[in-house]
Amino acid sequence: MENEERQLIETVDEDGNVINFELYDIVEVEGKEYALLLPAEAEEENSEDGEIVLMRLTKDGEDYLFETIEDDEEFDKVEAYIQSLEEDEDEDDGLTV
Repeated sequence: MENEERQLIETVDEDGNVINFELYDIVEVEGKEYALLLPAEAEEENSEDGEIVLMRLTKDGEDYLFETIEDDEEFDKVEAYIQSLEEDEDEDDGLTV
């Protein structure tokens, strides 16, 4: 994201544990928005170890909700879209010798 300010998101897992994430990016696939999140603790320790978490983003009034993607097909579509963006970015950054 272009914005330098860290956007921290606090979520609660199925066991009731609070997990802090940093919002990395938001992408839209087939009319739905998805958030790419980095565990905040991994970012502080070593950004190389931070695994991106993908969640569906919905709006409830003024609030945004982060939902786990239960449908494997939906998850695979979003993951493929993100990988295609990364490949396009790599091609744009490539050096010609």
